Amino acid sequence: MLWVWIALSVLVVFSGSLFAIYYYSFYTPHRGQNDPFYYPDNEQYAPYKEAHLAGIRELMASDFEKVSVESFDGLRLSGKYFAFGDPDAPLCICFHGWRGLDIRDFRGGIGILKRMKCNVLLISERGHGESGGHTLTFGINERRDAITWTEYAVKRFGPDIRILWFGVSMGAATVLMASGLDTPVQLKGIVADAPYGSPKEIISMHCRKGAHLPPAVFYPLVTFSGFLFGRFRLNSASPIEAVKKAKVPILIIHGDDDRFVPIEMSREILPSNPKIRYEVFPGAGHVLSCLRDPERYEALTREFVGSCLSGEAKGSPDV
Repeated sequence: MLWVWIALSVLVVFSGSLFAIYYYSFYTPHRGQNDPFYYPDNEQYAPYKEAHLAGIRELMASDFEKVSVESFDGLRLSGKYFAFGDPDAPLCICFHGWRGLDIRDFRGGIGILKRMKCNVLLISERGHGESGGHTLTFGINERRDAITWTEYAVKRFGPDIRILWFGVSMGAATVLMASGLDTPVQLKGIVADAPYGSPKEIISMHCRKGAHLPPAVFYPLVTFSGFLFGRFRLNSASPIEAVKKAKVPILIIHGDDDRFVPIEMSREILPSNPKIRYEVFPGAGHVLSCLRDPERYEALTREFVGSCLSGEAKGSPDV
């Protein structure tokens, strides 16, 4: 019977290790994740701290309506609706990053949309903020949530609503992955700031650099832990493949000093869709382009949104 106990012990250790991998990679929230005033303590982010915090305070002081939808798998997803423009103004749906927070991740971008007099739907990804669930999926399930939020907007505001998706980091990868689905005709354009080309490459990079583990060994365990405890298939979608089917214009923005999602990852997306507009911000770290060069960032946003809505006089943004 000794071999039975040995086998059971090995199984327990293996299962515990898999859960630890799932917890580290996919479980949410982690401690401090939902603190709106959390700010990375490193040399890349330090110069922009005051501007970042000022943006958060301004956003938190704005009037908004709490809204919610039910996801395809029964989770209650929450969001904040900001009526910055007229009822017929374009609606921008914004998706934050990996273990991010809606208000924290869009502290600068929403100021631009407010000045453009666009309305904004700022959503909390599954397992983040006030949304239900405890598993983030690097865009796999979140891409379907993007469709759910868009359908909610069409139902609420009517078939004439014009919608744009904005995403940062994992949110950027999410909206690019969602572009390959059957998107509503009301979607007019996508802005993706610092996306990765596939969940595999971003996880493999952090296996190697962060955990100092060989991706060839560790990544299969990551995918299996996600399937076992999170019930999703990590390799079932990627921005690289999804944008081949995109029906709307796409703008990708990336800082060339991004140390969390290296710029090479978004460059890998470009051959899949030659119509993608690609803009690089020299010296900008991860999702810092809008703080590194706010004038250029705003000008790009205005120009791109205007081009997506060109020829549609009704409720055009203030470009």
